[in-house]
Amino acid sequence: MSSRTVNATVSKLRAILLADGRELSLAKPLVMGVLNVTPDSFSDGGQFESPKKAIDRALEIEQQGADMIDVGGESSRPGADPVSLDVELGRVVPVIEAIRHETKISISVDTYKAEVAKAAIEAGADVINDISALRFDPKMADLASEREVPVILMHMLGTPKDMQQNPKYVDCVSEIILFFRERLEFCEARGIERNRLIIDPGIGFGKRLEDNLSILAQIDHLKQMDLPLLIGASRKSFIEMLCPGDNKATDRLGGSIAAAAVAILGGADIIRVHDVRETVEAMGLIEAVKESR
Repeated sequence: MSSRTVNATVSKLRAILLADGRELSLAKPLVMGVLNVTPDSFSDGGQFESPKKAIDRALEIEQQGADMIDVGGESSRPGADPVSLDVELGRVVPVIEAIRHETKISISVDTYKAEVAKAAIEAGADVINDISALRFDPKMADLASEREVPVILMHMLGTPKDMQQNPKYVDCVSEIILFFRERLEFCEARGIERNRLIIDPGIGFGKRLEDNLSILAQIDHLKQMDLPLLIGASRKSFIEMLCPGDNKATDRLGGSIAAAAVAILGGADIIRVHDVRETVEAMGLIEAVKESR
């Protein structure tokens, strides 16, 4: 058996284990479609605030080829204020319940609040996507351990309110890796199995332009941690920094696709995107080229 065949076999065995026994195969990169049920998210705030629009969009995301849907009820854009527990619950739980009633697609809940995550899991969510990497709510780690759900640990300096107020690094990627090593030790101590962890370097979360570019250029360094790697660069402001203009976030398709392609070629396992159909199409071409080698 050739080394290429061996590597392909190994990659097919990699998967994210869900609490109900299902697996998300990582034989190829997964697409996570963004569904913000908020009035103020940086890109699509207000578009899917009503439950019906949110559910219709979720089904559209699946139809366009996404492997996962990430439902968020609190904006984490730079400068965003936190919302109350009741408000966030009221936004995400009915939508997750309705999505789960309509489809078996994997659902992640984008929250750092344990009560929201618990209610979302009970409504049908499969994954916790925590921008604080289990740091903001002391109950979140215990919940993840008890429910045996996968957790996305994201790196961020500060909070959404202040994260872009002069962030500084000596070596961004090295510091992110040190952060994740500490978080992995924390998770192990709290009984969260390694095969349920996913890491996200947090592009745009307490990062300068050069930091975001370093992350995309050094994905191979992050992959050395031997954990599934999620990259979320879709529509973020660093794209406009490279191509200045008066465009809205929704007009950053070219840069978003390019960032996704760079991430995939670097070895990312999950790509979190707003423009699902276009990203799936780009990924299909990339995978076809890789298979033709």
